[in-house]
Amino acid sequence: MRALWPGLTDPGRLALKSAARAAIVMPAVFAFADKVIQQPQTTIFAALGSFAILVLADLRGPADRRLVAYLALFTAGAVFITLGTLCSTDPWLGAGAMAVVAFGILFSSAINGYFAAAGFAALLTFILPVNVPAEPSAIPPRLEGWALACGVGITALMLLWPPRSRDTLREAAARACRALADLVAAELAGDPSLVSGCDRAARAEVAAVRREFVSTPHRPTGATGSTEALAFLVDELDWFLSIAHVPADGTGSAAGLCAAENREVMAAVAAALRGSAATLDGGDERPDLDRLDRTRAAVADALARDVARRPAEPGDLTLLSRMDPSFRMREMSFVARDVGRNAQRAAGRGAPGRRAARARSALRAARRLVRAHASARSALLRNSVRGAAALAIAVAIAQQAGFQNAFWVVLGTLSVLRSNALGTGSSVLSALAGTALGLLVGVGVVIAAGTDQTVLWALLPVAVLLAAYAPRAISFAAGQAGFTLTLLILFNLIQPSGWTVGLVRVEDIAAGFAVSLGVGALFWPRGAATVVRRGLADSYVRGADYVAAAVERLAGGGDANRIAGARREARAAADRLDDAFRQYLAEDSADRGHREDLAKLVAGATRVRLGAYSLSTLAPPPDGSGPGRSVDALDGEVRRLRSWYSALGDALLEARPAPPPRHRDMDGRLRVLRCAHEAVAREDAAGVGLGLGLLWAGQQLDDLRRLESQLVAPAGELAG
Repeated sequence: MRALWPGLTDPGRLALKSAARAAIVMPAVFAFADKVIQQPQTTIFAALGSFAILVLADLRGPADRRLVAYLALFTAGAVFITLGTLCSTDPWLGAGAMAVVAFGILFSSAINGYFAAAGFAALLTFILPVNVPAEPSAIPPRLEGWALACGVGITALMLLWPPRSRDTLREAAARACRALADLVAAELAGDPSLVSGCDRAARAEVAAVRREFVSTPHRPTGATGSTEALAFLVDELDWFLSIAHVPADGTGSAAGLCAAENREVMAAVAAALRGSAATLDGGDERPDLDRLDRTRAAVADALARDVARRPAEPGDLTLLSRMDPSFRMREMSFVARDVGRNAQRAAGRGAPGRRAARARSALRAARRLVRAHASARSALLRNSVRGAAALAIAVAIAQQAGFQNAFWVVLGTLSVLRSNALGTGSSVLSALAGTALGLLVGVGVVIAAGTDQTVLWALLPVAVLLAAYAPRAISFAAGQAGFTLTLLILFNLIQPSGWTVGLVRVEDIAAGFAVSLGVGALFWPRGAATVVRRGLADSYVRGADYVAAAVERLAGGGDANRIAGARREARAAADRLDDAFRQYLAEDSADRGHREDLAKLVAGATRVRLGAYSLSTLAPPPDGSGPGRSVDALDGEVRRLRSWYSALGDALLEARPAPPPRHRDMDGRLRVLRCAHEAVAREDAAGVGLGLGLLWAGQQLDDLRRLESQLVAPAGELAG
């Protein structure tokens, strides 16, 4: 019974309000179709269409976007009902069409969060018509039932207890921005105890943002605009925290060169973060990005003057350590600028653009996401293929075997299919327990009601309430019980046949469960665990390639096309890893002891990619060639970096300990410093820019080297 009733979880009573709305609207639509229209095809599509639109399509966000999404679902449903009806009389044609439609719906969840949220409802609009054979003449009454369900359902969704336009991820990001601003301000004030407390608070708030972001099986973002900016913001807050954390040796903004300029950067960063938080909360304050640029340029100028005053052959190791705070300020202000820019985009306050330009941008982003997941390394592609195969097989078996209600076989398949065989098996047990309980209650109700349909009409809203409320607030098994009870009552109202309807449902859904188990065992039965490992390995390798391309361009040996290609590959690997990690967290069989280690490794892969992004923003030498010695110094460090992260990827794939972290190459750092001195000493803008670029690049590579020591432990725990 614990699986049926583990406890209520309904913060804000959102699930209860949604279920109450369905309990009011769905019986009313069904009654109107059954008693007024009196067309069986219209009645069944109005009833199940209402359930799909009111219960299965959980769409959130601003009212205008929700309305557009619901109307798009209505249009897609009309197309699927028409197509499903046309394919319903040929079992093999129906199975083939089911495979294509299911794959398209499941795979499209990568493009937009609304596609993912409405996927099950859209599938139902094809599953039902393709499994209830009918001639093309049945299309108009079926569409009439769907239109009735959507017309009344969408109106109720928009007007009756509509969800507040609240973006919990954006709110969490605003809190994290404030906590990070407090941390920077505490360091600026020089109070160690205050810094310690603010550091703990900032880590907690940034972790909360990450948890909110990965709390759903599908990426809760769209391809462009505010949703894309939120996805970037999550990574950037993690990145900023890794920089803002006060160094263990106690060195801060005033501990090295350019102390006054460093402190100005910190003040500008704290102010920009507070402005970003206010923007995310919907306020009028904006982050002052120009101030960030001015203070960062002031640090660069001061550092260039100091380097130029040094001897012609600088060799003092202490000089590098005294430069570290300025390097840190440069990185901190750079990331704070990106945070501020994406905070404005996430709040819809970005630079206005033409509708055609936004549409082209959305199309490019959608193509990028499709290309990223069009790989056997993608968990989304595997799940889409698995789901399409299972549903197609279920359609073929149900129609060839002559099941009385073939669509229950397909619904049973879909309801329990998970990302691995073990997860599917556990969901089958839960579904069977729920179906059995719903059947027992339903049989009792039908027997007690006898021929008096008044009792069934009175109990229908209660059954709908349970079917809509239980999956969200109680458990999957409880939802199955409610759904079984609802359908038992519904079919006895449409065509009274007593408790045998329940027996037929058990037979049909048991066949669907068997299909799910078989497909789950045949198609990637280990689920997302292996895909996560491969995704981590691929992300580290692609991120290191991106770093190499950025450094090669800075040294004058690369071109824009190569670095753009490396950036695309790194982002594609990151998208696949994000999806695989979400899927892994959603699996019942996921090892909870390894989740924290995996999260650290995922964050590390993001750090490598963002470090490469930072390097890619440095300007290359204007004449296309850099000083030879600096090229050698940077190239050697990049080769070692790529070798280590490739070895880390191999270790993750083979479940063995990670390679030991590398020692700091001080000779290489000094060679870069000498080359930077030579460039800055030319006292022209190009020389100063090249010299500072070499220094920034050397520091960024050193940061990625230090990251290695933070990845060894979680990789070792994962291997163990």
